[in-house]
Amino acid sequence: MGSRSKARKRAVDFLYEADQRGVDAVTLLSERVGSPEVPPVSDYTVTLVEGVAENRDRIDELLTQHAEGWSLERMPAVDRSVLRLGLYELLWSDDVPPAVAIDEAVELVKALSTDDSPRFVNGVLGRIAGIKNRLRKTVK
Repeated sequence: MGSRSKARKRAVDFLYEADQRGVDAVTLLSERVGSPEVPPVSDYTVTLVEGVAENRDRIDELLTQHAEGWSLERMPAVDRSVLRLGLYELLWSDDVPPAVAIDEAVELVKALSTDDSPRFVNGVLGRIAGIKNRLRKTVK
């Protein structure tokens, strides 16, 4: 697993834990960075967690609009965290090609979630990737 893939996995861990505990992901991250009990946190993990947190309202709005038949609350929590991360990379990370953002998100849910999750995550992010250029004009 490459260093960015590991950073994504670690970011999902933080996003998931923050979601489950009902705390801010950046606050949770800042509590852990530099802690002797926690392995070092990569710069890319920090970038991802901060990026998702900064854009979370818009990310959740887009997920709600494009996750046909699924509310955020009804989604498995891991899927929700992976989708938030994938959507952040898709729309706000200029150095991550759309196919990479989607593939990485699908690989994460294959490892972390249900058998149906990869298809679901691929479908949602794929729909959003199809209108990415129009959306990017409204998210920057």
